[in-house]
Amino acid sequence: MEKAFAEIIESIGEDLNREGLLDTPARAAKAFRFLNRGYEQSLEEVVNGALFPSDNSEMVVVQDIEFYSMCEHHLLPFIGKAHVAYIPQGMVIGLSKIARIVDMYARRLQIQENMTKEIAEAIQSVTNAAGVGVVIEAKHMCMMMRGVEKQSGSMKTSMMLGSFRSNSATRAEFMSLIK
Repeated sequence: MEKAFAEIIESIGEDLNREGLLDTPARAAKAFRFLNRGYEQSLEEVVNGALFPSDNSEMVVVQDIEFYSMCEHHLLPFIGKAHVAYIPQGMVIGLSKIARIVDMYARRLQIQENMTKEIAEAIQSVTNAAGVGVVIEAKHMCMMMRGVEKQSGSMKTSMMLGSFRSNSATRAEFMSLIK
């Protein structure tokens, strides 16, 4: 990976022997591995058995989970917040595990639409919830720094499973709670 970054830097006309760039290929490779560390994680490792019996059957919402991801089309960051809700059916998941699931999928080359779906399906699969709702809002550097160069545009995506999809009142309650 270091060699690849060195070639990229040289291909834009830079001198790798310049003092400020001497260790840049190694630093860039280390940073890129860190930014994409979600590939080194599995859902089972992230959840780590943190599922607990509960007779609660009311909506659980975790909102404003900040994340950083990388657009798979341009390798530029997109940054935002995820809002996750589920309706338990006998089991609840540890609170921090929801944020860790968001991070695991965010720390992969992604498009926001797929990330939203992956998070919802992961929460559903580990909790067996009656329903799961995920809303993600993000700013994309590929739109801000290149292309149309629009600074205030943001993107919102949602994925509704189970009762969040089939019951408009459940969906509306979730949406009102995250506003």
